[in-house]
Amino acid sequence: MKTLLISTDFSTIATHAAEYGYNLAKQIKADVILCNTVIVPAEMPQAGMVVWPMEEYDVLMDDSDNELRKLKEQLENDDSNSSFKPLIKIINETGILTDVVNVIVADHKVDLLIMGTHGTSGFSHFLLGDHSRKMIDGTIKPLLLIPPAAKIAPIKKIAFATDFQQPEEDLKAIYNLIPFARLVNAEILLTHVYDEKQHTPEFQKWLKQFLADISNKANYPHIYYRMIKNSNTESGLDWLCEHGHVDMLAMVHRQHSFFDNLLKGSHTKKMADQIPIPLMVIPENS
Repeated sequence: MKTLLISTDFSTIATHAAEYGYNLAKQIKADVILCNTVIVPAEMPQAGMVVWPMEEYDVLMDDSDNELRKLKEQLENDDSNSSFKPLIKIINETGILTDVVNVIVADHKVDLLIMGTHGTSGFSHFLLGDHSRKMIDGTIKPLLLIPPAAKIAPIKKIAFATDFQQPEEDLKAIYNLIPFARLVNAEILLTHVYDEKQHTPEFQKWLKQFLADISNKANYPHIYYRMIKNSNTESGLDWLCEHGHVDMLAMVHRQHSFFDNLLKGSHTKKMADQIPIPLMVIPENS
């Protein structure tokens, strides 16, 4: 990974995500793009015939540019003890967040997008967040979502959660995750939340072969496996985040995947008050 894109709206949560992202860039020796997307009412469909004065537009853009420069300076000033100092570029654009971000990703060969969750009291709130959800659905590169509780520390263990419904796609995602894990020198913990009905002898036999195939093809010795017995997927993942000693949770997002079901069902199923670790969303075709 050579370039990380950090999207910010200058909130406290977004600033924390920027600090996390900048420290990750130092860890993997990557450069950083700080981006703010200014949403101009006249450019939004629901704005109708509203006329947005040019003077107001200029004020918005100037304020955004000033805040980006302040954030850039803040990150650089907190970097006195690092042997590697990431180059920080700032980009200030107007438009719809997903569109702006994906153009920057393509134009600047961004490898990873980072943003705050903007949740107020936990995982379920984050999943329902408009900007987070739209980025999850629209990103063309892996998206790292940083909750307010995430500690800024080296990543040592990454949990990859799957239901094994599409094992070939899981393999692709795992192989794509390995270069990142190698950069941070982290273990990958394959995680499956199951109930008794799923844990059949046939499944155990298939799983043993699946893990053997990964070991033979991945060329990465730090891949392990853990099953979590729980009839509720959200509760199982919550337990993993709280007690599994993992620093990051990674999941594939594809249409009709179990992660997609988590997103859609999160308003009816309660999880813990707060997920304490970052979530990496891997798009299906990344």
